[in-house]
Amino acid sequence: INAEYGGDDLTMARFLLDRVGEYFQVSVSFAPKPILGDWNGAGCHTNYSTKAMREEGGYDAILAAIEKLGLKHKEHIEVYGTDNHLRLTGLHETASMDKFTYGVADRGASVRIPRDTEKAK
Repeated sequence: INAEYGGDDLTMARFLLDRVGEYFQVSVSFAPKPILGDWNGAGCHTNYSTKAMREEGGYDAILAAIEKLGLKHKEHIEVYGTDNHLRLTGLHETASMDKFTYGVADRGASVRIPRDTEKAK
């Protein structure tokens, strides 16, 4: 997916899924945890980078961007969607929605930095 059009592509994919579900008379749910229970739910993970992040010294740009995200964590969570408290519990390799964290290869962090990204710094 081209980063410039990623949001549009996701919106169109959801629209098409809704129409296909309508045609086959089935319901589509975009809920973060459509079936309650002891499991991690369904997230929408996103990978991103900027030109500065991909250039020499880019790891520092990555950390700076992550730190900025952390400053507005509560504000971001408030507009992230509904029922995220059911999924972002801090259990089952999910981050807690109450605390912003990041780390290398940390599947329980709010932001996970790939191990290869750290190695390439």
